[in-house]
Amino acid sequence: MSRLLRQALLGALALLTLLLTVLPEPALAHGERATEPYIRTRTVHWYDMSWSTDKLDVNQTVTMKGKLRLLSDWPDAVSKPKLVFLSNGSPGAVLTRVESYINDMPAQQSARDLELGRDYDFKIVMKGRMPGRWHLHPVLNVQGAGAIVGPGSWIEVAGDEADFKAPVTTLHGTVIDDLQTYNVARVQLWQFGYGLIGVAWLLWWLRRPLIIPRWVALQKGREDLLVTSTDDKVAAGLFVLVLGIVIYGYSQTVQAFPQLVPLQAGSVYTPPLPESPKLVDIQLKRAEYDVPGRSMRITAEFTNRSSQPLQIGEFTTAGLRFVNRKVDAAMAAVSPTFPKELVPASGLVLSSDAPLQPGETRIVKLDATDAAWELERLVSFLSNVDSRTGGLIFFYDPEGKRQVAEVYGPIVPVFKTGPGV
Repeated sequence: MSRLLRQALLGALALLTLLLTVLPEPALAHGERATEPYIRTRTVHWYDMSWSTDKLDVNQTVTMKGKLRLLSDWPDAVSKPKLVFLSNGSPGAVLTRVESYINDMPAQQSARDLELGRDYDFKIVMKGRMPGRWHLHPVLNVQGAGAIVGPGSWIEVAGDEADFKAPVTTLHGTVIDDLQTYNVARVQLWQFGYGLIGVAWLLWWLRRPLIIPRWVALQKGREDLLVTSTDDKVAAGLFVLVLGIVIYGYSQTVQAFPQLVPLQAGSVYTPPLPESPKLVDIQLKRAEYDVPGRSMRITAEFTNRSSQPLQIGEFTTAGLRFVNRKVDAAMAAVSPTFPKELVPASGLVLSSDAPLQPGETRIVKLDATDAAWELERLVSFLSNVDSRTGGLIFFYDPEGKRQVAEVYGPIVPVFKTGPGV
């Protein structure tokens, strides 16, 4: 390679690096796909999700609500939900969280001791802040496990970011026009002042020769030349100065704001929703994922303990909803505004669509086939620390009433290239 060509390639590489640094692409959505499949399929299952709107202006709100089920077969490799915090997932502070609730109880603080195998209602109210098209998710942050992200929907925010306001009225009746800019200048002044002190302290030591002369002094046993009496006096003066500034700042703050609320570190206990009678027993016989066919196949034994015939209407896992299109009640439960990429068009195929009669026990095979497994990065069951899967199955009686049951167990990846292979 000639020298000229080498220099041209290096120049192009440098220019590309500069462009990637100065002009980064915005992060838009689908961060949940980075989560391992065994976490997405065996921890939190989000269902009955809805977003009040997909279009709003700056300062308008969108309400995200639904239910979450903590799967009974919670992975051993993931910390149990002893302390959790309900939050939202979006690409930065493009929306502002206004309110959040778990079972209609305010969820500004962390919740503790959530119960496995139980359901919880949740609601999050978000306020538009920055114009753009954003992906909005619910998030359950679990201490020791991190963020478990739920399904997301695209929200379009219109308007001007300069119009955004976050007004707050304090307990004493003081009205703050915009919380995002309140006393920012005061904070910046203090930061600038402490920054000047830090720079002055650095310059004091940088004004003299540094590495080599000081190393020579150490070699000659002249440590007394490294820190002089003048250095000690400057350090003492600087200590007194900083201490005086801290005391003065504290006194001024207490005088200006006599009533202070410390940062809250407590947690609240939120009981789960009342437990419904267990009307369907499910015993998993076999679960496999056909890698080339992009298909999850589940064979399970179902026992109907209710007084009504039941049909399998939906299998949901990791935010994906595989709906049995032969069950009208299941199809009606899918809102037209629900994200279409989370409802695979192929639906759920059963080996037998006949209703499960009261008291009947039957083995049924469920086939959930779609490219969504690949798109959602849910195919690495073989490389997981625990090759198990889980999900929820929705049953419907003739009146359209729904029963929710869990299914979980080991899953085996298979590679089938055709019939008989």
